[in-house]
Amino acid sequence: MPAPVALGADPARAAPSGVVLLTDRWQARRPLTEVVEAAVAGGVRWVVLREKDLSRAERAALAAELRAILADAGGRLIVAGPDPLDGDAVHLPAAGPYPPPAVRLVGRSCHDAAELGRLTTEDYVTLSPVFPTRTKPGYGPPLHPAGLCELIATSPVPVLALGGIETPEQARECVMAGAAGVAVLGALMRADDPTEVAAALIGAAGPAGHGRPDQPPSRRQPSQRRSPR
Repeated sequence: MPAPVALGADPARAAPSGVVLLTDRWQARRPLTEVVEAAVAGGVRWVVLREKDLSRAERAALAAELRAILADAGGRLIVAGPDPLDGDAVHLPAAGPYPPPAVRLVGRSCHDAAELGRLTTEDYVTLSPVFPTRTKPGYGPPLHPAGLCELIATSPVPVLALGGIETPEQARECVMAGAAGVAVLGALMRADDPTEVAAALIGAAGPAGHGRPDQPPSRRQPSQRRSPR
């Protein structure tokens, strides 16, 4: 079922929550579309397409395939980078661009309070790394749940915890720290059974839509909102 949205909120601007899958076909144990299908069967409703080494045409074709998989479950695809690949949702790096492109949904990777302070019209952020990560060894230092909690308290938008989240216990810690959900790469890409792993993580983090679907109006001025498209 589609993620619930707060009364009066624009569904196209609802921030990701629950378990969000980040793709990496080089780490996948089967074709990427099969991993995504299996994760969706386990309850995943948000996917961030990375695969930046592909040409735009190849990436756009893959995006179309993944959107079709997600559409059947009421899910949504976000594209890493400023080009939405014929969609309406992007996830940007901390380095830019600023301001974000004028699309329906914009996420941003953040790692500290200074980067959170640069946000303008973004709808959500990831905070990382929360735990040591096998995907990016040596990347950090890790925030751990306590540091994550401190940064979430200063964030003007919903937060997804990212980095080294491989077990239900870790996912639960992140949500207890205030995260709207968890972004997961290796635990699902490398899983023998992505459906089982996704279901276990969702059991701990909650289903899509359990977190804040949009930030409180007091945290963002109306003048900062992009016009609906």
